[in-house]
Amino acid sequence: MAELAQIRNFSVIAHVDHGKTTLSDRLLETTGTVPLREMRDQLLDSMELEREHGITIKARAVRMAWREHELNLIDTPGHVDFTYEVSRSLAACEGAVLLVDASQGIEAQTLANAYLAVEQGLEVIPVINKIDLPNIDIDVVREELRTTLGFRDDEILLVSGKTGAGVNELLDAIVERVPPPVGDVAAPLRALIFDSHYDAYKGVVAHVRVVDGSLASHDRIRLMATERESELLELGVFVPDPRPIARLETGETGYVATGLKAVADCRVGDTLTLAARPARAPLPGYRPAKPMVFAGFYPSNAQDYPLLKDAMEKLRLNDASLIYEPETSQALGFGFRAGFLGLLHLEIVQERLEREYDLDLIATSPSVEYRVITQKGAEVPIDNPALLPDPGTIVEIREPWMKVTVIVPTTHVGPVMELAQTKRASLVDMSYVDPTRAMLKYDMALSEVIVDFYDQLKSSSRGYASLDYEFAEYRPADLVRLDILVSGTLVDALSIITHRERAQQSGRVLVNKLRGLIPKQMFDVRIQAAIGGKVIASETVKAKRKDVLAKCYGGDITRKRKLLEKQKEGKKRMKMVGSVEIPQEAFLAVLRIGDDT
Repeated sequence: MAELAQIRNFSVIAHVDHGKTTLSDRLLETTGTVPLREMRDQLLDSMELEREHGITIKARAVRMAWREHELNLIDTPGHVDFTYEVSRSLAACEGAVLLVDASQGIEAQTLANAYLAVEQGLEVIPVINKIDLPNIDIDVVREELRTTLGFRDDEILLVSGKTGAGVNELLDAIVERVPPPVGDVAAPLRALIFDSHYDAYKGVVAHVRVVDGSLASHDRIRLMATERESELLELGVFVPDPRPIARLETGETGYVATGLKAVADCRVGDTLTLAARPARAPLPGYRPAKPMVFAGFYPSNAQDYPLLKDAMEKLRLNDASLIYEPETSQALGFGFRAGFLGLLHLEIVQERLEREYDLDLIATSPSVEYRVITQKGAEVPIDNPALLPDPGTIVEIREPWMKVTVIVPTTHVGPVMELAQTKRASLVDMSYVDPTRAMLKYDMALSEVIVDFYDQLKSSSRGYASLDYEFAEYRPADLVRLDILVSGTLVDALSIITHRERAQQSGRVLVNKLRGLIPKQMFDVRIQAAIGGKVIASETVKAKRKDVLAKCYGGDITRKRKLLEKQKEGKKRMKMVGSVEIPQEAFLAVLRIGDDT
């Protein structure tokens, strides 16, 4: 086992696509952690989804050896939706490698992650990555690091995650600059759970960082928040595959197979201690993640509800920022209302449920959490449009606003400002990161950010703009609930909360889209958009018609008329008992409504 002074715990942080995972691959290769014959790209991205999207979703911890030192690397996500994963990973480290792409320079998430690391008191090592690319100006990126984040020239390292150039120097810098962990070897065990996953054979597997004391493979453990006790099934480290070991000492990171079957018993941020010699006080955990976007998940087949419930429980263990509660919908039956950190998070969770647990799901349109002030003076949080109280009882509705930071080349500032105006954004500040790039700071409603702002920002800046946002405050707004009725029946899952001035247009766009998506029935289907009791837009899906006259060759007109009358009677009867099946695309249409309004 390594001495405390020989251990270094560090994270790699960067904007999305700046090469964290590729650099992590080179670190594993250079330290000999993974033999060359077993090396493959994106080694730490074990999820199929991560490899497809080319992004890291889950933080991964791996142990490496370098010049008599034990290095524990925690690979983190870069996308703005997964900042919570980053903050958790940083809590288990003493140092952070801040990666900046040599061709793109400092981006919005680079700043956000750097400030996160500084707030937690970490030693930050600035690294310019992708130096093997042609047509790059390293001096410009150096200047950005100096002026924006205050680094000195001699602190900045040059690395290529692709070719491995400068990786040895980076490993030396981690050993020299990152301080060893501080902890009391003789004190009772305190280990911070910074991540966890579920294993069908070993139960809940907690990823831990030992802060005080030590842990042996035969110990009985206690979780301080839930006060659950359990015999250890296995103790080990990731190298990067799990490898069982006999002991985990102060300052080390590893995993603990608890054997606990109940997902709620082992929470991320909890403190692990020994049952025989418990610690007095737990470690400061994490602030709970605050979900920003809410949507309903329903099984396409009502019998799959127990499977969905089980899958949500297991996924919640692996993703501590996911929250959910059961709900029912008149249109869709039993399901769950879930909260997410952003739209990408929602998309990833839905894909994981469908792939890993083999479920067929319907997701309702995403909504943000509004605060409704009633006439009784109460403040009611509403994250489901269907639950909005009667307009007569509402004094005002408040919606969440965000502080949005956009970094964009000066040549594209005009189109980005035009886009922001269409999104009800107000410009707070404009400054220059370097002579070619501007930083725009906006106040913007979260409902505008989540729908398609990121996509439109990318297209109006030809892919060069980067985005970061954080919660600012709740502000009053003139909002109404737009309901959709199909054949006179309210489809609660299609309801949205929108601004009064946009309601008419949104309603028209929505019924028009639904007309094209709802398949023809044997009877006419009327689709209406309404606010309260007032219908503001209406369309009709015409009935399928069988050609009842096909067999009539010429002959008497009265015979044809008789056949048509008979068909009409049948249709009238069907209209009375007809129920309309609404396809999944109809729920997605609500998502895309912003594109057309």
